Amino acid sequence: MTKPLVVSIPHRLGKEEAARRLKAGIGKAAAGFGQILQVKEAIWTGDRLAFRITTLAQTASGSIDVAEDHVRLEVALPWLLARLAETLQPLIRKEGTLLLDRQ
Repeated sequence: MTKPLVVSIPHRLGKEEAARRLKAGIGKAAAGFGQILQVKEAIWTGDRLAFRITTLAQTASGSIDVAEDHVRLEVALPWLLARLAETLQPLIRKEGTLLLDRQ
């Protein structure tokens, strides 16, 4: 089993506003990557999103936790995607920051 990919994205929005922006924008963000990424499951429970995605014929699952001053994404990657983790981390951080910055 590979080590999970963990990305922390700081923000100054507060927990409620950050969660609102994520809930409003996460579907749009996923649609933007629709050619390579499919969201199979997305379930919000309080300030936590549990998800399952498929990309490059690989399935990954994880969670996004919204805190007062940061958002923490943790995803368990299959071996193929784990090999790309260093490349994926800056992209995830950039897209997450853009998503939180949008009104």
